[in-house]
Amino acid sequence: MTHLPEPGRIVILNGIPRSGKSSIVAVIQETFDGPWINLGVDRFMQMTPARYLPGIGLRPGGERPDLEPLVALLYRALYESIAAHSRLGLNVVVDIGHHDSYSVPRGILPDCARCLNGLPALFVGVRCPPDVVMERRRATGWDADGSSEASVRQRVRLWHEAVHTPGIYDLDVDTSVLSPAACAAIIHTRLTNGPAPSAFQRLASLAQPG
Repeated sequence: MTHLPEPGRIVILNGIPRSGKSSIVAVIQETFDGPWINLGVDRFMQMTPARYLPGIGLRPGGERPDLEPLVALLYRALYESIAAHSRLGLNVVVDIGHHDSYSVPRGILPDCARCLNGLPALFVGVRCPPDVVMERRRATGWDADGSSEASVRQRVRLWHEAVHTPGIYDLDVDTSVLSPAACAAIIHTRLTNGPAPSAFQRLASLAQPG
């Protein structure tokens, strides 16, 4: 009989762009025991054909309803891949920006949660006030696509309103007051000493497959 490995741990970091998720991922990969595979949104978008971008990076506001059915499918594929890695014993860390502010509700997050049924997945809300995000964008080229400051501020506001709905997490960190290393340390403590994660179980119950 083939021996099944212990499932790898999963950490999903959910927050708006420039909230500091990728910096936390870097610390986790550098300092946590064992290999931690990064299957975040940027990696997945790099695999998506250009004509279907931004794919799972589609912003809130219902701007591209033509892409939304594919976005839901891409999210399912991402989370099935996360689950497959974990079942093989590999730890996975994911930086993502979930929202349901599409042209119609898509129920993507509950669907993704069901993909991780029975796996040790910790869902972390990465909080950061919009004003801090705007300062980070100014420091790193917020107008790189030619957008005005007002339009960028509007995008940040929409992300901030949408990404933490419904706000069901196992753990929250605030990157406006904590360094990436401090956030990673809090996550490590929860993984080591905290109760079993339950956020994805609760999210999976929000909607049932149609």
